[in-house]
Amino acid sequence: MAGIIIAGGRAQRMGWDKRRARLWGADGPTLLEHTVALIAPLCTEVIVVLNDPDAWPGIAARLVADRVPGTGALGGLYTGLCAATTPTALVVAADMPLLNPALLRAMIATPFAGDALVPVARSSTKRHRYEPLHAIYRTTCLPAIQAALAVGNYALHALLAQLHLTTLNPDLLALHDPDGHALRNINTPEEWHSVQYLLRNLAYMQE
Repeated sequence: MAGIIIAGGRAQRMGWDKRRARLWGADGPTLLEHTVALIAPLCTEVIVVLNDPDAWPGIAARLVADRVPGTGALGGLYTGLCAATTPTALVVAADMPLLNPALLRAMIATPFAGDALVPVARSSTKRHRYEPLHAIYRTTCLPAIQAALAVGNYALHALLAQLHLTTLNPDLLALHDPDGHALRNINTPEEWHSVQYLLRNLAYMQE
């Protein structure tokens, strides 16, 4: 299957481009480069959807400009699925530095019915939450995505309500991600510092 990385553009909600963060040291990869390198061995092709492809020379992936700018991750998903040469795609966000290859392999190997295979993030509250940017989609989703774009409803969770979903077995998620880190992304300075702390600890434990 294809691998699609939703990498956005110049919004810089944190005041800087987190895709260029070097969480693995000054000589290490950027966050986007790391994500591409992690996805590449798992998929037949890697597609990065972003609004500024010219700003990323040398990335080892097919860079695709967002077909519908200003529509957030929904437009990125639409663009990626349209660009894919396979009917199924693993889709992740570019700001997930703790992606777990073993979990992604397990998802790829999981047969499922319908339009998408989506994990549910564990929560301390009773209401659990789908993680739409750590999921597998079929191109059968495209009509529903087009309909949502047409009416200006860009929320991915609203899209999921229109799809025939299979939920990833929670035991599989727990087996490969017992600490619940793989689905984490970076949207705030607090999350940034938390991820830095986790990566330092993981590097220490692996020494």
